[in-house]
Amino acid sequence: MSKTSALRVLIADDHPLFRDGLRVLLASTGDFVVVGEAADGEEAVALALDLQPDVVVMDLRMPGANGIEATRRITEASPHVGVLVVSMHEDDDSVFAAMRAGARGYLLKGAKQEEIQRAVRAVGDGEAIFGPAVAERLIAYFAASHNGPPQAFPELTERERETLELIAQGSGNAAIASELGLSQKTIRNHASNIFNKLQVTDRAHAIIKAREAGLGR
Repeated sequence: MSKTSALRVLIADDHPLFRDGLRVLLASTGDFVVVGEAADGEEAVALALDLQPDVVVMDLRMPGANGIEATRRITEASPHVGVLVVSMHEDDDSVFAAMRAGARGYLLKGAKQEEIQRAVRAVGDGEAIFGPAVAERLIAYFAASHNGPPQAFPELTERERETLELIAQGSGNAAIASELGLSQKTIRNHASNIFNKLQVTDRAHAIIKAREAGLGR
């Protein structure tokens, strides 16, 4: 981005008041121009692919496709579009699901105005940025992972491991898709990859092998 160009921003949130406030906040400087607004995940994906903004400010809990699924679809189709999650949810599942989906930043909705502006600017410049509370969670997570025992099935991707964990708990594809914010077709693909990598022929054998390795408990 050149110093004279404004970052093009798409706002995706189902609360009109939040969208209005964020639009006014971003318009208060010459650094940003809001090119579109979406009230649900499907609309966010459609507008992002059509408008190709520099940054999508994404809520997580929206009607239709949630923010996780919308983020994944946007970043897969347009990797150059940066997604900044601004959510009221700060639990580990939400934070890490957003990161795995391709979000470059994560702030809480209680963040200060200057912090939001700085984060949008950073994501637009290709940086990764997290609010203080989210950063603490990330540090704690990776510290625990570093000190923990070796993971079973290192040949699996992180998403496949999450899917296998839920399979081992006895969850069906629909429940797994809902838990991970993915489509059932994607879960079926993950399951097929898992069966191939674990060299098992069906779900029952995968569950047995997973539980023997300590998953699903």
